[in-house]
Amino acid sequence: MAKKTKSKKPSVKEKTEVKYIASKEIKIPAIKDGTVIDHITSRVTLKIMRLLDLQEYQHPISIGLNLDSKKMGKKGLIKISDRFLTEEEVDKVAILAPKASVSIIKEYKVKDKILVHLPDKIEKIVKCSNPNCITNIEDVKTRFSVIIEEPFKIMCEYCERTMGRDDITLK
Repeated sequence: MAKKTKSKKPSVKEKTEVKYIASKEIKIPAIKDGTVIDHITSRVTLKIMRLLDLQEYQHPISIGLNLDSKKMGKKGLIKISDRFLTEEEVDKVAILAPKASVSIIKEYKVKDKILVHLPDKIEKIVKCSNPNCITNIEDVKTRFSVIIEEPFKIMCEYCERTMGRDDITLK
């Protein structure tokens, strides 16, 4: 006659390990309303956070770094609850992450998706790196022309200083 054995309940640790093995994807919580910035390089994700001044924001923000991406290999992602970007903020994102997408989320659904692009002219967003430029001496808004998108290069329309992505300071 076979002996009956009592089955042992799995511990919390064992349950967690099973869940991890079963799902190899990293899940970032959905947002009800807000903005998702996707397809950004991981190295600029935190710069975009600072650029949008999100460190003082009081609603939930989810950040993903080095997430697997079919298009990019690795990518960054920012989900901002209850906040929608202005056109100027989208232009700032385009300067740091020209291949990014910005999705507007309402009631957990994507209502609009914007593939960012660099405008031909960049105004009031970038500070000129030339200390003698009129924009750094007087109250004049900056204005740059985009010379080349990749590798990124812009030129100040006042002093003609050219700058690359690593040279710029955003206002």
